[in-house]
Amino acid sequence: MVTRIILVRHGQTAWNVGASSDEGERFRGRIDLPLNERGRAQAQALAGRLADEPVAAIYSSPLQRAIETAEPTARRLGLTVQPLEGIVDINYGHWQERPHSEVARLYPALYRQWLQEPHKVRPPGGESLDEVRERAMAALHQVIARHQDQTILVAAHQVVNKVLVCAMLDLDNSHFWRIRQDNGCLNIFDYQEGLFTAILINDTCHLGC
Repeated sequence: MVTRIILVRHGQTAWNVGASSDEGERFRGRIDLPLNERGRAQAQALAGRLADEPVAAIYSSPLQRAIETAEPTARRLGLTVQPLEGIVDINYGHWQERPHSEVARLYPALYRQWLQEPHKVRPPGGESLDEVRERAMAALHQVIARHQDQTILVAAHQVVNKVLVCAMLDLDNSHFWRIRQDNGCLNIFDYQEGLFTAILINDTCHLGC
């Protein structure tokens, strides 16, 4: 029998469109942001996409944007969103809340390395990708053990999803920038006998592609 993992990224927030502002995109991490109007529409579209899936349980990062993304699906399926601390977003430490342009100015060498070799970087006071991956995979295996041969929905964040996808594909975190995770996307992996099989990655067709 197979356990199916439906891994989704939260919908859009105001900070996900920050790249169009004068300051540019910011490092979000643990900042607890709500969905914006488009993000709420993405969450509703996701609920429609998953309406006929036999989801047995829904888990979410404890941050508001992830919970708000999972809630429409939970209501539609008569389930409760269960917070899962292990899939909370990365701790960016001293980079958190800062625009990328400011981090590039304050930490030029480290920021360049983040763009080129992200798996070798730990933001000052924050977490490395390997640390995020270790805790997120531990949390994922816990829920898999709890729901063997069932379908589970997991709502998390761009960084968390990217390192989880790398792990499930047996890729190290040097491939981080080669994995795309759009707001409101879904990924489907089947787990059987200790192995993950990718069914879908970064699917956004429910959002109108």
